[in-house]
Amino acid sequence: MPLTRRTLIGVTLSLAIALAPSGALHAASPQPAKGEHGMVVTAQHLASEAGVEVLKKGGNAVDAAVAVGYALAVVYPNAGNIGGGGFITIRFKDGKSTFLDFRERAPLAATKTMYLDKDGNPVKGASLDGYLAVGVPGSVAGFEMAREKYGTLPRQDLMAPAIAYAKDGFILDQGDAASFASNAARLAKDPAAAAIFLKPDGKPYGAGERLLQPDLAASLAAISEKGADAFYKGAIADAIVKASGAKGGILANSDFEQYKVRELQPVSCTYRGYEITSSPPPSSGGVIICEILNVLEGYPLSYLGAGSAETVHVMVEAMRYAYVDRNSALGDPDFVDNPVSKLLDKGYAKEIRDKIDPFRAGVSQDLMPKGFGESKETTHYSIIDDDGNAVAVTYTLNGSFGAGVVADGTGILLNNEMDDFTQKPGVPNLYGLVQGEANAIQPKKTPLSSMSPTIVAKDGKPFMVIGSPGGSRIITITLEAIVNVIDHGMNIQEAIDASRIHHQWLPDTIYVEPFGLSPDTEKLLAGMGYHLDLADSTWGQAAGILVGGKSLAEIEKGGGARYNGAIDSRAASGEAIGY
Repeated sequence: MPLTRRTLIGVTLSLAIALAPSGALHAASPQPAKGEHGMVVTAQHLASEAGVEVLKKGGNAVDAAVAVGYALAVVYPNAGNIGGGGFITIRFKDGKSTFLDFRERAPLAATKTMYLDKDGNPVKGASLDGYLAVGVPGSVAGFEMAREKYGTLPRQDLMAPAIAYAKDGFILDQGDAASFASNAARLAKDPAAAAIFLKPDGKPYGAGERLLQPDLAASLAAISEKGADAFYKGAIADAIVKASGAKGGILANSDFEQYKVRELQPVSCTYRGYEITSSPPPSSGGVIICEILNVLEGYPLSYLGAGSAETVHVMVEAMRYAYVDRNSALGDPDFVDNPVSKLLDKGYAKEIRDKIDPFRAGVSQDLMPKGFGESKETTHYSIIDDDGNAVAVTYTLNGSFGAGVVADGTGILLNNEMDDFTQKPGVPNLYGLVQGEANAIQPKKTPLSSMSPTIVAKDGKPFMVIGSPGGSRIITITLEAIVNVIDHGMNIQEAIDASRIHHQWLPDTIYVEPFGLSPDTEKLLAGMGYHLDLADSTWGQAAGILVGGKSLAEIEKGGGARYNGAIDSRAASGEAIGY
């Protein structure tokens, strides 16, 4: 019998914030979900159920990940997708690991200046709205490669739940309905999208109503029958290319035909005796998480305390230096020579620590490199099976509901991932990231990402599976969950629910979730020279699993559940399910 824990976001998170003004939301966090044979944690409960059923039928973690990926494309349309792309980090039961890059690519007709006007300035919305914003999707190719190479079950079995949810519909809960309501005006601009996600009167579907997606069901059924070719070399690609050409885009059939998934070696590093395995370029996530952790390893964070001014100070300075490197040096490895070994070097981390003033805030403009001129609507899920195979998947449409367009007859929402490129050095993107020439647009190039599907091991065994959506904040969300477990002793649910801070070099600001820091801590940081942006909303929807107990203390004591899953209390429709 599955052990489940559905999240009540309004009650849980509001109460948690009220009870924990020092920055830790864990005072009111529910208990993690528990399981002995497997665990699936996603941002939509129906997708979690689909994944668990695959595990129960003898599928492995990769099989479950594929089933969840397709299911989310139906039941979590603001971020789940087959019209976008992402990353999979896999750690096998024998300790080996791999990484699949099925991120979107720039079309063959893309140019460096495609979003600039005649004066060289960015055209507002050009990289975000409509078909010109769409990168070549990779999700179907990624799921198929993962299944064929590392899965065990037939494609038809894994896609059946998604096809059923699309054909027969599913009942929206409050979280589902809220996402439609907040994006209704945008979806209304595209007739094909409006026909699916809005009612005939133009209003969004509400909680308790059923959403049917027959065109998407047909597209999924074609993929189930014929595999990736149905998407990249058949009627689906033809329909998307036709719509793109008719509505100002540049996608061509050759873009789809030439798409290839890359299998890469993950980034790895150590932190206080734990082995971190995460995403390599074209993601910046693993490299920058490791760079920050290497810097923090030199500070006694457990002694300084969660949410203290001293802890926030050293974390922010580590983030500041790491995001300079992220935004100026990293890019698609097929186009850029990434200085990964330097950024992962413990000696380089010491150089950064030596530059950090223990009493004063750094100044971002002083770190401007010579020659230097992502949205919450990503989703992450974490899975582990009975054999100990662990899978972390982060995939995205970029902005909420992507580019807000659907090619007639396909039912497939398309991404606006081209915004993740550098439109112009020094000009911020959707997430405020100011990036450089290494991430400039080129045909077939992959934009730099912050997605960070991460697996942590200890003594050769899986310890933690973690990741989150959140655009440029994915890195710091994932990082803080790891630090909260290892340094601050929180259980996996507390670590994910805890209030977050974020700094990304430019703008030179510490972003703080509501009631994330105490007033005393805020005053101390302001006195050190920091500018704080006290946000009026939370960010991220992390999904995590801890192995051997719900916290380090329980693991060390023994007797805890084998698998302990947690979905962020910020995720209104998510669920962690163990069995």
